[in-house]
Amino acid sequence: ILFSLVIAIAERISKKNVGIEGINLKDSLFIGFFQAIALIPGTSRSGATMSGAFFRNMDRTSAARFSFLLSIPAVLISGLYKLYDERAALLSSSDSITSIIIATVVSGIVGYISIWFLLSYLKMHTLNLFVVYRIFLGLLVLILLFTNVISN
Repeated sequence: ILFSLVIAIAERISKKNVGIEGINLKDSLFIGFFQAIALIPGTSRSGATMSGAFFRNMDRTSAARFSFLLSIPAVLISGLYKLYDERAALLSSSDSITSIIIATVVSGIVGYISIWFLLSYLKMHTLNLFVVYRIFLGLLVLILLFTNVISN
């Protein structure tokens, strides 16, 4: 809930006049710091990096593109680590290998479509819908916790 407010503030105060080609090393490090903030549970990595980009006055499309580019090393390295860590179970049969290949292809296609959709959406819309969704979901989780429907 709290980081949703950071996203809303970042988008509101940003001049959104800098494209991806206009960022420098200082901007990149600043946005990278925001990606590190995403290690806090409940913080969206994309939301964090886009907030950092907004604080550096990047436009929405450039902020989203940079956020997705910044995710490539983290996602690739964590995926390779998990593949290595689970190699015995994953390579135990030809069915496992086939499943890995199918899952990789499907997730790649869905990921590409999702990125395309989000970039198209952000050309015309703000992140306010995402902010409202996060606040609503956060409040729902708090209510479920306080009423002992779920436990931590």
